[in-house]
Amino acid sequence: MKYSLNLGKIAGIRLSIHWTFAILLVYVIFSTMNQGTSQTIWMVLFTLAIFACVVLHELGHALAARRYGIPTRSITLLPIGGVASLERIPEKPSEELVVALAGPLVNLLIMLVLIPFVKFPASTDELTELAAINQSTFLINLLAINGWLALFNLIPAFPMDGGRVLRALLSFRMERARATRIAASIGQFLAIGFVILGFFGNPFLVFIGLFIFLGAQQETTHVQTSAAFQGHTVSEVSMSTYPTLHQSDLVQDAVQLLLDSQNRNFLIVDTFKEPVGTLSRETLIKGLAERGNAAFLSDVMDPDILYLDATLPLQEAWQLMQTQKKSFALVRSNGQIVGALDPENVVEFLMVQQAVLGKNVAGRGTF
Repeated sequence: MKYSLNLGKIAGIRLSIHWTFAILLVYVIFSTMNQGTSQTIWMVLFTLAIFACVVLHELGHALAARRYGIPTRSITLLPIGGVASLERIPEKPSEELVVALAGPLVNLLIMLVLIPFVKFPASTDELTELAAINQSTFLINLLAINGWLALFNLIPAFPMDGGRVLRALLSFRMERARATRIAASIGQFLAIGFVILGFFGNPFLVFIGLFIFLGAQQETTHVQTSAAFQGHTVSEVSMSTYPTLHQSDLVQDAVQLLLDSQNRNFLIVDTFKEPVGTLSRETLIKGLAERGNAAFLSDVMDPDILYLDATLPLQEAWQLMQTQKKSFALVRSNGQIVGALDPENVVEFLMVQQAVLGKNVAGRGTF
């Protein structure tokens, strides 16, 4: 995620914190300054402790996914929580259920660990004292927060864990795409409720509602795209012709070709016509800004070429391109290059498939 500070690795997974997290800490400091320095320090420590629990929550998802051979690229902390960037979501209902529940179960485990060290209030007066975070109330409030995190994340709305739990349970009885539509619709209904409540109460609920609504929409789109990929291989989508440039050509040559055509991705070859790199529009513009018109393409190209087997399922190929952040890949069959693949080509294929599917549905409706 852009504009994030790398904090190192935990269990082999990159941990980073988004710059907006600083806004939360500033808010905590300024909102407690009038209560004294001691209270401010305790609130900052409490906030950091909460996000340590959030990291453990996300790590629970990551380690559960690793059990099914799904790596996690990173865990990023945001003011509204954490995000574990799994390379893919398990499609088997039983696996998705385990991965989704792993996070809340970690919070429940933290509660169990804290219970022996917590002094529970014995009277109403002691209960009211819990509102202030200090040495004596720190752990019991942390215990309560973990209980809240577990329950809140089980709200049946994407991208919350509860939305994935609901889809997994529905997927035992129906097709995954339909289960996603149902779970996403429930999530968006709840999101609208959060937004309404936010306008009449806590404005923070508005942001949570928008986050849930957009997350549900994104998940639906992702599953629909995946469903369209099913049964298709790279060979059905690959382009047999694609633009090539020589590594000794200049950046200005590539810019001119970019402006004169609709091509956005180029293959870079050497004197023997062998592939040595790829050049995307974004990489070209960056090279133009940093090195100028007269730079050689060999200085700005991406030398790490992604090769895809022609028989590879289209869904796997798409995931590889997304994971490795490649906008152009060469397609091979029996060791020979037979074509290329780029996102625009895949999108066009999806548009054709949707048009064909719509025509077939309309045709069946005329009988």
